[in-house]
Amino acid sequence: MAKQFVEDPHTCLFGTLSLWQGLDVPGDTCQLVLIDRIPFPRPDDPLMSARQRAADQAGGNGFMQVAANHAALLMAQGAGRLIRTTDDKGVVAVLDPRLATARYGGFLRASLPPMWPTEDRALVQGALKRLAGS
Repeated sequence: MAKQFVEDPHTCLFGTLSLWQGLDVPGDTCQLVLIDRIPFPRPDDPLMSARQRAADQAGGNGFMQVAANHAALLMAQGAGRLIRTTDDKGVVAVLDPRLATARYGGFLRASLPPMWPTEDRALVQGALKRLAGS
């Protein structure tokens, strides 16, 4: 699948979190990374739950210290699939509204590489059209 993705510019590659950590395609091959939801750890993950409880019991904020930190790292890795070299360009689209509305949204945005943020759909579509033509 990765070979076809690299060779055919019209190929779309959809993957899970494991793809974020294992695919390196610099250049024009990847022009859009779509993050459908903030990648918080699963609530039934016993290790993450134990870490959150331990942070809470130590007087900290278990959610921010564990879950938000974990999500921030994964979001940075996901965005990193797009930006592999200084010449790479494209769009990282985060569809989860909590990035803009939740109190922890600023923390998560700060974990991402410097990018120009927008919620203007037409602007994003125009950018993708320009990238497709280049």
